[in-house]
Amino acid sequence: MAAIHLSFLILLLPLAFPSAFAYETNPQPKKTQVVIEGMVYCQSCDNYGSWSLSKAKPIASAKVSVICKNQRGQVSYYKASETDGNGYFFAELQGFEMSHLLLEHPLQSCVVKLVESPLEGCNVLSNINYGLYGSPLRYEKKRFYRKDYDVVIYAAGPLAFRPAHCDAPNHY
Repeated sequence: MAAIHLSFLILLLPLAFPSAFAYETNPQPKKTQVVIEGMVYCQSCDNYGSWSLSKAKPIASAKVSVICKNQRGQVSYYKASETDGNGYFFAELQGFEMSHLLLEHPLQSCVVKLVESPLEGCNVLSNINYGLYGSPLRYEKKRFYRKDYDVVIYAAGPLAFRPAHCDAPNHY
């Protein structure tokens, strides 16, 4: 009889002290915000024909696009982003969703492409880091933890435009 009273008291204990026994039976997974960052440069004529960015200068207000494709190869996300005064872009992928965790993960499904340079003297697309066809992303262990969500930052590039006309190099 004492065992019945004890088990009954144990059942009533959470009702008497609800805050002490509060727990979430169905915890909601935290949302993850995906961000892509990178740099856009004007390649020096000294390095024309190569992927070298030696002597390159950052381009302010250059435009890049982030393109993600689903597992069927269809565009599932598109965003244009503009560089700041230092040639840096930080594209928050608001609304980006994955229906397949592996095949549609940003490292697998997203690329960054060059779109436009505001510089008349440096506005030809180059394929440095695959800026023409889509620069793949890389994870550099940049992550921020917030109370309600996490932020994961992937990097692309660096990407570059090049001048339309470069003097032929002098070889003596």
